[in-house]
Amino acid sequence: MPAATDQTSSLKLACLTCGAVNRVPRDRLGAGPKCGTCGARLVEGRVAELDLATLETAARTDGLPLLVDFWAPWCGPCRAMAPEFARAAQDLAGEARLAKIDTQSHPDAAIRYAIRGIPALILFRHGREAARLAGARPAADIVRFVRQNAG
Repeated sequence: MPAATDQTSSLKLACLTCGAVNRVPRDRLGAGPKCGTCGARLVEGRVAELDLATLETAARTDGLPLLVDFWAPWCGPCRAMAPEFARAAQDLAGEARLAKIDTQSHPDAAIRYAIRGIPALILFRHGREAARLAGARPAADIVRFVRQNAG
């Protein structure tokens, strides 16, 4: 009989597409695990677009650090940072997941997380906010911010 998987060899990841919580073996993170409910990839090195309900589920349950960009389509610095944020998502694949939430479409998210200006980055780790960073940043700064605050 195979040994039972323990908490240190697997982690929970919320699907950023449907919000379902999945348990993934750590050694399978690089193999492109998929959601058991909708089939979406769970770790893909791309930025996911979230709504408030999915953000709250992922922030509460994810075993990987989750960095969320609070932005709006009318915000010039937000649009300018978008390619840098996407580049950081590629660089951090398997280490952290990156997502964004449109504060114009989801004003309740801006209220819930006390967003005073955008772009605003919030890093979630172990079910709570670990760090914040304000303003548009290049990919290298975003990667450094996550690595310094996720440990």
